Amino acid sequence: MANITRLDSADADFAAKLDALLERETDTGDDVQHLVADILADVKQRGNAALCEFTERFDGWACTAESIAISRERMHAAWEAVSDLDRQALELAVARIRAYHEHQIQQDWDFTDEAGLTLGQRVTPLDRVGLYVPGGKAAYPSSVLMNAVPAVVAGVSEIVMVVPTPGGEMNDLVLAAAYISGVQRGFAVGGAQAVAALAYGTETIPAVDKIVGPGNKFVAAAKRQVFGTCGIDMIAGPSEIVVVADGGHPAWLAADFLSQAEHDEAAQSIMISTDAHLLNQVAESIEAHLAVLPRAEIARASVEAHGALIHVHSLQEAADAVNIIAPEHLELALEDPEAMLPMIRHAGAIFLGHFVPEALGDYMAGPNHVLPTNRTARFSSPLGVYDFQKRSSVIRSTRAGVEAIGPAAAHLAHREGLQAHALTLELRLNDKS
Repeated sequence: MANITRLDSADADFAAKLDALLERETDTGDDVQHLVADILADVKQRGNAALCEFTERFDGWACTAESIAISRERMHAAWEAVSDLDRQALELAVARIRAYHEHQIQQDWDFTDEAGLTLGQRVTPLDRVGLYVPGGKAAYPSSVLMNAVPAVVAGVSEIVMVVPTPGGEMNDLVLAAAYISGVQRGFAVGGAQAVAALAYGTETIPAVDKIVGPGNKFVAAAKRQVFGTCGIDMIAGPSEIVVVADGGHPAWLAADFLSQAEHDEAAQSIMISTDAHLLNQVAESIEAHLAVLPRAEIARASVEAHGALIHVHSLQEAADAVNIIAPEHLELALEDPEAMLPMIRHAGAIFLGHFVPEALGDYMAGPNHVLPTNRTARFSSPLGVYDFQKRSSVIRSTRAGVEAIGPAAAHLAHREGLQAHALTLELRLNDKS
């Protein structure tokens, strides 16, 4: 039986134990930060030469500026090479992701206030974005779709993809996903060196305005360090899931529990229930699944290091625990999930009922699967169209408008000791021509 942590909300030290459970590997270690800083500086200075040296060192193949380039023609060849079922699944996913994200498009707006000023907002897309597609322990065509489709919907002019290719092997399904989702250019590089290339540009890879997409701790650290040179979506850590259940099939719940654990040894799976007997049944089903899952070694390491089965004594206690955890994925596998939904304040994506496993959202439901992790759902949101658009304030005024509010503005400028600011207003206010 997998050795999974058990917690009970009735225990006096429950809060302390829950906090300890949520402490996981991050990108903040000095060793990671220093290594990443060196990689970033080297790629910034030496461009492709450094990029290919790091690719040979970390991905095990001797690349050149030419061999890392992935053209639209290469993506199209991959699209033709994959199976009919692959193409049908990708096309359906793209259609559903596009339909969902089209609801997020922001529009220009303005209004005229009582002083006569017309105030508004202009929404414009980013010019060029870089998509980081993870490709270490597994290939993720779904990540391509979730990053690229919202960018297309937002109207981004150029979408550039980087993807690690261990041993130089390119995954046709990833390239097919890039083709159907609208990626214009790709590069077979990953890790912190790929983030550096996107941020600073090299002789081959153009610098981008924003980098999006999840990666390992080195990628996360690199994104943190290049922020300011370009934008980033978020600092994404290892995957997480919380399953809240008051009943249901133990085998289903156990599979849902393991769905994130199989990603990475640092992933976290937590189940919360008012039914102690159900938790025991789920523990048995977890072991049964681990006996046959191909990635059982990774999943077992994850659940034994970071997983937990938590017994609570009311659904309010369950909601309180969820809001502390602020999980990336939250399944409310309840008979009446709608009753609990208003209690939830912090979660990246919420799945309601027994027939909506997290995997449906990963691939096909439509909402984005690039989600805040490591409790950052307390203050951040899923990737969306809004991440690929920016807003500009627009202000129009007549002489009457300046006369109505200019004196107060000039007064505040003087109070701040910024006389030139005040002068710009007073010259206009005193001009009688």
